[in-house]
Amino acid sequence: MKHIPTAPLLLGLAGLTPFVWGAATYLFEPLAQWGARALGPRFVGPYVQLFYGSVILSFMSGVLWGFATKAGGSRAATGYVLSVIPALWAFFMTGGGPTTAGMNLIFGFLGLLLLDLAFSMWGLTPRWWMSLRALLTAIVVASLSVAVFL
Repeated sequence: MKHIPTAPLLLGLAGLTPFVWGAATYLFEPLAQWGARALGPRFVGPYVQLFYGSVILSFMSGVLWGFATKAGGSRAATGYVLSVIPALWAFFMTGGGPTTAGMNLIFGFLGLLLLDLAFSMWGLTPRWWMSLRALLTAIVVASLSVAVFL
């Protein structure tokens, strides 16, 4: 595992908050009730996870697009095409109810990890990228799995 710089690690972990919070409020009804009263019903359970997950997949499309700018020729074109997949996935695949949308987000984040690996293997990412992405993806998938499988 490559050493992940502190700032990306802390920001990445902080970015997990809505996923973990959503799982916690799904599992603990008193927390969900408090969260719904204090924050609104959109910010508890799978609802916060689904909305935020769509935002993050779109954000990650932008990150991949940035990596694609480091490539040239056909590799750059391939990188640009691949970079839009997570945003399109989020747009088209997060309807159909919370369970289906959650499952599709899990597939989206696992697919994103494969794209991260491709960009990493092409030498377009920092050396520590896959260490960070594997950690964050594992926590996102575990958090989304709470509402999908329990």
